[in-house]
Amino acid sequence: MKRAIIESRPYLLLSLVFAISYFFVMDGNVPGTFLILWKGAGVGFLAVYALRRVRGFDGKLIAGVMGFGSLGDMLIELDLILGAAAFIGGHILAIILYARHRRAETAFSQKLLAILLIPITVFIAWSLPFDRAEAPGIAAYTLILAAMAAMAWTSSFSRYRVGIGAILFVISDLFIFSRMGFLQNSTIPDWTVWPLYYVGQFMIVTGVVRNLRERAHIPNP
Repeated sequence: MKRAIIESRPYLLLSLVFAISYFFVMDGNVPGTFLILWKGAGVGFLAVYALRRVRGFDGKLIAGVMGFGSLGDMLIELDLILGAAAFIGGHILAIILYARHRRAETAFSQKLLAILLIPITVFIAWSLPFDRAEAPGIAAYTLILAAMAAMAWTSSFSRYRVGIGAILFVISDLFIFSRMGFLQNSTIPDWTVWPLYYVGQFMIVTGVVRNLRERAHIPNP
């Protein structure tokens, strides 16, 4: 497994190195600009990995999803609105990708989960900030985020990778919003936001890439 990652997926390995190491240095004495680039490299290399492993429009879509994610990771350190705008770009590309790969048949329970996921997530996000002036903007962003996760869950990609990965992304963002409310003085978001987010992105990109390669009858060494 390690040899396969090193030899055939070097960008995946680089992504893991940057993402894991960032978690241990994000509160250290690393210069600001360097730390921002370090953070962006984690998901940035996932974008390169997707672009190299999958050809065609779908490959560009999933690479774009990761590319916007990497941009959002960096911009959010400078301006929350700019970072959110970049993530919205990624969510829209993901929705397009998942819409192109709808599941032929979806069980009622799975459809119900996808339907309920949107209003429940939006309501939780809207209720989190103590400053109620921030609630509408957070709810608007979360609507697009939750729609992305619902589309991932009902797509033909693996629910155990892509679907769960998208839900981890949602949970990570809810922890970010909790910093504006009841967890504003807690270290819980510090320990959970980045791992949940990165693992979610990792599961999404590897799940999508693997499924697309299988459908194109390309081996996954």
